[in-house]
Amino acid sequence: MTKINLVALGGVRENGKNMYAVEVDDQIFVCDFGLKYPDNELLGIDVVIPDFSYLTENADRIAGIFLSHGHADAVGALPYFLVEHPVPVFGSELTIAMAKVFMQHDAQAKKFKDFHVIDEKSVIDFGDVSVSFFRTTHSIPGSLGIDIETSEGQIVYTGDFKFDPSATPMYQTDWARLAQIGNKKVLALLSDSANAESPYPNANEHEIYDHIKETFEYQDGRIIVAGVASNIQRIQQVINAAASLGRRVVLTGRDVEKVVKTAIRMDYIKLPNEDVLAKTKELKALAPEKTVILETGRMGEPMKSLQRMATSRHRLIHIHEGDLVFITTTIAHAMETMAARTKDMIYRAGGDVKVLGDDIHSSGHAYKNDLQLMIDLLKPQYLVPVQGEYRLMAAHAEIAHEAGIPTANIFIVGMGDILRYEKGKMTASGHVNAGNTMIDGIGVGDIGNIVLRDRKMLAEDGIFIAVVTIDRKKKRVVSKPKVTSRGFVYLKTSRDLLAESGTLVTDTVQKNLDNKEFDWTHLKQDVRDKLSRFLFEQTKRRPVILPVIMEVNQNSAKRQ
Repeated sequence: MTKINLVALGGVRENGKNMYAVEVDDQIFVCDFGLKYPDNELLGIDVVIPDFSYLTENADRIAGIFLSHGHADAVGALPYFLVEHPVPVFGSELTIAMAKVFMQHDAQAKKFKDFHVIDEKSVIDFGDVSVSFFRTTHSIPGSLGIDIETSEGQIVYTGDFKFDPSATPMYQTDWARLAQIGNKKVLALLSDSANAESPYPNANEHEIYDHIKETFEYQDGRIIVAGVASNIQRIQQVINAAASLGRRVVLTGRDVEKVVKTAIRMDYIKLPNEDVLAKTKELKALAPEKTVILETGRMGEPMKSLQRMATSRHRLIHIHEGDLVFITTTIAHAMETMAARTKDMIYRAGGDVKVLGDDIHSSGHAYKNDLQLMIDLLKPQYLVPVQGEYRLMAAHAEIAHEAGIPTANIFIVGMGDILRYEKGKMTASGHVNAGNTMIDGIGVGDIGNIVLRDRKMLAEDGIFIAVVTIDRKKKRVVSKPKVTSRGFVYLKTSRDLLAESGTLVTDTVQKNLDNKEFDWTHLKQDVRDKLSRFLFEQTKRRPVILPVIMEVNQNSAKRQ
């Protein structure tokens, strides 16, 4: 009998970082390999990728990595794994091209060549298992669902999808193929939950284009469009709207330039005319009423770039009176505070703000009726909601139950949970190591909870440093402790507090020197504890305390 395990290594109870392992006997089929952008609490972190430890331990069993589409939440983590474990990667033409753009960020990852371009007609045989694909509608061309066929039935992963009957051929869902999959036994459906809470249908892309064009038409000054670099559909709409009104589009940021150039080369973005794209050096010469600036920010995150523009810290663009900032990306719940702050900064700089999502439902993900339609078409025995925070997965579970799936056959999994299918039944069975790996600069995984805790403390309460010199032989403090702080209290007005802290440090160190058994670790910890208690009593704050203990005459024995 075939053994089947489903393991969620990311993309559940969170936004982004999609990664799902389907184990069939001795083979592992990995669906998507994404990253996510950090929440506000992850201070200093650039991106977050899944914990690969389970895949690393079982790298020799990986049959391949199968990519659903070319967004960062599906392909962004590839460079961090493929350098050490060069397993084959499968995806549509544009998806593979986007994956290669991400691979450019790492000198070693650039050398990886084991990419395989597939399409909706491809069927890949892996002995008793075959993998095929079906076209879905999303905000990027080449978006595919993945169908893993086993002797026990099919395991279907939707990837990001929605249904839009009016979609252009490049973005159309293959309805016939979905019906064909549904005619055979679908054992489990791993389905997109990112928009499960919304009861409202998504506007079709023709309506969205009309809205973008109308926004452009009634604006006299510059238009700064904030979007996601890999949202090809939205970029095409912005280019088309600009061209129809005689405006030119300036691309700012390396990421969007790479993506757009790649998409143009592969004919996924079509330019209405040769002159519609302007170079950044032409920006000053362009009249405001003829300018559209497309800003996607570093690694596809436009909010920080907009803040720099509003505070005149951006290298190219400063927001001023008469500018319209048009935010076309869907703002995640985790980013709402940052988005509100950004809007305020733009208004202060004299600009105006318009958010596409405030006027029109523009999500690229399935809403309630779409999710139920997918269930009706595929008729799965088991449903596993993926891609979304817990409340979205719970909403999806409720939707599925309404569509006729028994509650016992719906699994809301956590990161690392294993679902096992044996003896005709799917059950929750065990757990593997899974979690977040932080990327900070060039450091991968060297930032843990302790470092983040310290960063938070430093950000909230500052640092307190006490430097003291001792003579261990004479058992005395040589000089009065030098006490300073940063981000804790204003030094000039807190001299009494610092003086009392210095006296406390002297007394604590002296007591430790008077003990028969002297221990450096105990001494530093004792200083920390006493200072921490004292400072909290005085200020109700807990700064990071850094005791620096220096010793004189420590080398005198060696000199003799």
